[in-house]
Amino acid sequence: MRLILFIALLPLAACLRDETVTQYGGADYDWTLQQVDGVPTNVRLTLQLQPGGTVQGTGPCNAFAAQQTAPYPWFVLEAFSTTEMACTPDEATVFADLQAMSLVEVSGDRLILSTDDGREMVFSAADDG
Repeated sequence: MRLILFIALLPLAACLRDETVTQYGGADYDWTLQQVDGVPTNVRLTLQLQPGGTVQGTGPCNAFAAQQTAPYPWFVLEAFSTTEMACTPDEATVFADLQAMSLVEVSGDRLILSTDDGREMVFSAADDG
């Protein structure tokens, strides 16, 4: 009887498996933005990818949160929300850039978000020191 129950529940377990970037190294680090479209940036943007699809981070002035449940290598931010402190236009631009990204690649301590038309945001693992 237990074997039959196990076999019956096995497909359900496969459906619940997390296939997002967090299972491919995305949750291993907190990420700090280094480049946008190949150009080094001084706009501060941090990103934390958590199991279950929660994404959190900070921009120059505001914190943000979103959900990312697309399977790897896709990246889709849903329900993006921010705190509402006044800030420079740079923050609005970097948040819009982040939401436009549709692909993700993790390579060790480097995370690359990109679009089909060649836009790119490169993050590195944040220093803990």
